Amino acid sequence: MITINEDTQDTYVKGTDAMNGLLENGLGLMILGMGFVFLFLVVLIYATGFMSTFIHRFFPDLPDKLESPAIKQSNSRQVASSHSTMDSKVVVAITAAIHQHRNK
Repeated sequence: MITINEDTQDTYVKGTDAMNGLLENGLGLMILGMGFVFLFLVVLIYATGFMSTFIHRFFPDLPDKLESPAIKQSNSRQVASSHSTMDSKVVVAITAAIHQHRNK
């Protein structure tokens, strides 16, 4: 037959009370943290919408969509061909610098 001492029982009850208190504190902190994250994300969503509205209201001449990559490539080719004389000198200088660096 097992006998339970009152001191042992009190220690067990105190231990479970402490554990319950820790769990309650942990859950409270978890809910508080999740609440702050949720609140931050809501504020972030509204701030992004406000910034978008602000930009469109005060800068209406900006394009809504970016150009497609094909258009950007054709534009960059035109720019490159117009500056080919300047670019060829730069390419020669860079090539010479790389060659000199590798030969050290």
